[in-house]
Amino acid sequence: MSSTASRRSVSSPPLHSSYGRQHAVFPSLRIHTGPLRTGPGWVGAAALAGDGAVLREMVAFDAALGLAEYGEPLRPDVAAGFALHRYTWPVALAFTLPWFLERRVPRLPVDRVSINRSAGELAVRPAGFSCLPDDPAAGAPGARVVPDAPALRAELRAALTEHLTPVLAAFRPLVRRGPRTLWGIVTDDVIEGLWFLGSLLDEEERAAAEVSELLPGPSDAPFVGGADFRPVEPADSAEATRTRTRVSCCLFYTVRPEEVCPTCPRVCSE
Repeated sequence: MSSTASRRSVSSPPLHSSYGRQHAVFPSLRIHTGPLRTGPGWVGAAALAGDGAVLREMVAFDAALGLAEYGEPLRPDVAAGFALHRYTWPVALAFTLPWFLERRVPRLPVDRVSINRSAGELAVRPAGFSCLPDDPAAGAPGARVVPDAPALRAELRAALTEHLTPVLAAFRPLVRRGPRTLWGIVTDDVIEGLWFLGSLLDEEERAAAEVSELLPGPSDAPFVGGADFRPVEPADSAEATRTRTRVSCCLFYTVRPEEVCPTCPRVCSE
């Protein structure tokens, strides 16, 4: 059992602590629990998945951001790809952080999530959560107890798949990529989001190890590939770091050809 078990508490809603710790180290993203938010700036995930006009409006938001930042229009498929990444990266954290910090996996179908891109906020209303037998919240309403850590990882993959399958189906015509490429984007966002937050929480090594167990390789369909971290030995006496090669290409090179992402699959890493 992870050392985080001792930090669990049921004195607040089962996911509240994880989202609070995340916001403390990464205030650019706030995840609210409770009723879904509505009003200006808020978009329901169900609407993104089911209403083409809502989805096109979000892609237009990213097209406008690209024009303002880069001084030239983005290709339509690139704008859609940026919008997909900027949706899946924070939403994946709503699943992976409670698993990483408290060994709790929320169920968040698309009708249980809304996003405010301008404010950097998510609102989630879990339809229950999975946990381990020794979790203090195991008897709480909505808890589903699974026997061990591998079963909980399977629950996490299933919860992510449930949420993202209709979202990817909606994005596919705009991104103009096949299912394997879209699930490659998701795989990278799940891995790199938790890797990044783990580093902010001073737990990068554990985050890298655990996300490698979560997504070890191509057998975990529909996810594509695995974390595949490898060490990078520094030229000086600094501590060794790690890197990986992304499964997917974010297409940033189409707007800044001279700026290649360090984990880009289009280049060879030494």
